[in-house]
Amino acid sequence: MKEQFDVTGMTCAACEANVTKAVARLAGVQDVNVNLISNTMMVEFDPDTTDAKDIMEAVDRIGYGATPKQTQTAEAAGAADGNTGPSIQQEWDARQARLEKEQAGMKREMWWSIALLVPLMAISMGPMVGLPILAGHEWGMVSAILQLTLTTYILFFQRHFFIHGLKALMKRAPNMDSLVAIGAGAAYVYGLWNLCVMGHALSIMDMELAHQMQHSLYFESAATIVTLVSIGKYLEARSKAKTGDALGKLVDLAPKTATLWRDGQEVEVNASDILAGDIVIMKPGQSVPVDGVITQGEGTLDQAAITGESVPVEKTVGDSVMTATINTNGTFRFRATKVGNDTTLAQIIRLVDEAGSTKAPIARLADKVAGVFVPVVIGIALVTLVVWLGAGKDFAFALSAAISVLVISCPCALGLATPVAIMVGTGKAAEYGILVKSAEALETLHEVNTIVLDKTGTITSGKPAVQDIVLMDPDLDADAFLQLAASIESGSEHPLAKAVTALAKEKGLEIRTPSSFAATGGRGIQAVLDKDRWIAGNAAFMGEEHITMSPKAIGAVEQLAGDGQTPLIFARNRRVVGILGVADTIRESSRQAIREFRKKGIQVVMLTGDNERTARAIAKDLDLDDVIADVLPTGKEEVVRQLQDKGRKVAMVGDGINDAPALARANVGIAIGAGTDIAIDSADVVLMKDDLMDVNTAIDLSAAVIRNIKVDLFWAFFYNILGIPVAAGVFYPMFGLLLNPMIGSAAMSLSSVCVVTNALTLRFFKPKAVSAAGGSETASVREPEIKVIEDESKEEQLMTKTMKIEGMSCMHCAGRVESALKAVPGVADAKVNLEKKEAVITLSENVPASKLMGAVEDAGYEPVSLS
Repeated sequence: MKEQFDVTGMTCAACEANVTKAVARLAGVQDVNVNLISNTMMVEFDPDTTDAKDIMEAVDRIGYGATPKQTQTAEAAGAADGNTGPSIQQEWDARQARLEKEQAGMKREMWWSIALLVPLMAISMGPMVGLPILAGHEWGMVSAILQLTLTTYILFFQRHFFIHGLKALMKRAPNMDSLVAIGAGAAYVYGLWNLCVMGHALSIMDMELAHQMQHSLYFESAATIVTLVSIGKYLEARSKAKTGDALGKLVDLAPKTATLWRDGQEVEVNASDILAGDIVIMKPGQSVPVDGVITQGEGTLDQAAITGESVPVEKTVGDSVMTATINTNGTFRFRATKVGNDTTLAQIIRLVDEAGSTKAPIARLADKVAGVFVPVVIGIALVTLVVWLGAGKDFAFALSAAISVLVISCPCALGLATPVAIMVGTGKAAEYGILVKSAEALETLHEVNTIVLDKTGTITSGKPAVQDIVLMDPDLDADAFLQLAASIESGSEHPLAKAVTALAKEKGLEIRTPSSFAATGGRGIQAVLDKDRWIAGNAAFMGEEHITMSPKAIGAVEQLAGDGQTPLIFARNRRVVGILGVADTIRESSRQAIREFRKKGIQVVMLTGDNERTARAIAKDLDLDDVIADVLPTGKEEVVRQLQDKGRKVAMVGDGINDAPALARANVGIAIGAGTDIAIDSADVVLMKDDLMDVNTAIDLSAAVIRNIKVDLFWAFFYNILGIPVAAGVFYPMFGLLLNPMIGSAAMSLSSVCVVTNALTLRFFKPKAVSAAGGSETASVREPEIKVIEDESKEEQLMTKTMKIEGMSCMHCAGRVESALKAVPGVADAKVNLEKKEAVITLSENVPASKLMGAVEDAGYEPVSLS
């Protein structure tokens, strides 16, 4: 199981590494992710082996605190009404209140320290620069006591360095606070010792020694170190707070109040009080407070904040609405289906928050270094002290070098480089409607060299449209044929039928209702319109209904199928009058995205369960590298594995349902167009809208984040590799270069601030290519091509007639009718369908209807009609 904890007492990357190691040692713990930015820890463990209490005790043993994160659910809250406890807004407000309280405390301590440091520096350093402040030997003891007093107050205000640092040191888990505490403490103790020596020298009238001690107090170094570090920590905290700006913007999208329809009247309530099943009233300009389904009215919703779509979407009865979308026009009511922490917005916020708390593989090196960094630095400081004393330098010189080593070393810069960039990056992705579930997925994206695309709903819109119109009746033009075709298809719910009626409506053609209608699943339909009997469907259905197709009609059907279309054949009174070619439409954004993938050198493969001919036609149109068709969902996973076995880094893009095995197998699984169903376990990345260009944006963002992390890690390593030798005095014998401890502490604080500031530049990220579709679900729909075919088999088709017959009750009856009809001169064949109570008669010559009907009557049955 997984459980999240709030961790207290962490101040640097060494703290993060210490907590991680302490928890990882526990039996049953499978994975630990500690986040310094949010002060949280996600632990995956076996509940049969360890529990939350063991985890908290392990953290407490090394000097920190851990408590389970309180994410209340409906069950935990005992909610019987469907509300899921505290809202995301309430949780965010509580988090922000805690951060603001911490920052207020840091700010107060910082300003008190600065206020005291100014007179301290004036007293201690003023005489050196000519300021007449307690100058002269006679003021020596007064100056020293004032310095001691001011420094003591400053150290008191910054006592957290000593409390946390020395506690961690005693727990054998030293951190950055330990370095500051040792450095500032050593300077303070050394100054106090020199003050005592100075007092003793004055008592024995040794003025030379007293004067020497007056200039070796080091109080200002101790005070300056903690003050400058506190300034840096405050600036760092403010910068880190900005990493959650994107998350905060998402939280603020949810409206605070809503209008409900209760007991026959409008009632305004807090959005957090809405229950599943409530009827919510929406007026123009209002934001949708929860997820639901429209029950009355219609509106136009701006979904840009959630999905990134720039074009508002029209919604009507039966359509779903998402939290935080804005009703720009219209009035409607909807029934709440997901409330509280179950809404789309809440799930997005949770995914973004959790992604920011995960570790990227690139962070492992920094974590390893941070884990041993502080003990190594303490060791280097001790060696520096001993070496300079052994080299004949006085204790003040050696101590100054040792303190400089302690305070210039900065594990924070190493530890902050990755998590800050990941948090900003995942937040920025959410602004584009891209939900990245983990830092590992964000890092892997830029390494992808093969993208496997599902066809339906990914490359195509999943909505068929009429592409070609083939006319075979000289009495019908394209609009007349389309009107008739749409009228007889109007009773069907099949997607292909809807494509026909949609085109007719688009052209403003009148759609009439047939007098009778019957559908045969997977084959076609039969209808009667204006006394004409229509049969429509595929070629197999035409054969079943004994409708003869001319060679040219058969050729047209094969041509349409070869172009990746599904032919719909229409026959009126047993004669084929036209064919419609219907095909799933390719999104314009898919064409653009595939071009961008190829520019990046990425191999693009289409993987589909559709037939080979249709798949090849689409692949040729899009200039894909490869196409694999007739593949079942389980076979898609095998294809991805085979690509990986060839050394390819594979991203699989699909709808997240039938593509789940392949999504889970891929290096990065991307679910496209998830809409409100964003919690797809098998995908690493979830795209909120149907736009392949978002995959391109995600890859660009991944590259930008990793580039930012590498720059930060380089400078963090470079800073420490160069700074520590300078502070230790390695270059002093050759160049006389020695670092003052106060400058070292300022440099340490500045390094962390610079790392965080550089990561924040990711907030200005923009993709190199923008979707031409503007975020809308536009598809590459062209005006249908019209073809006219002269039907040379007209006479042949007229030789087939259908007779309706009553009185047949068994196969024996059917046999008698067939024999009677075949006996009529001019009848080539006769087939009786007992279920339909009809006979299909094939004539070799024109035979009067009276002869055919008379033959049936003579056999003892009743002919009803002949057509």
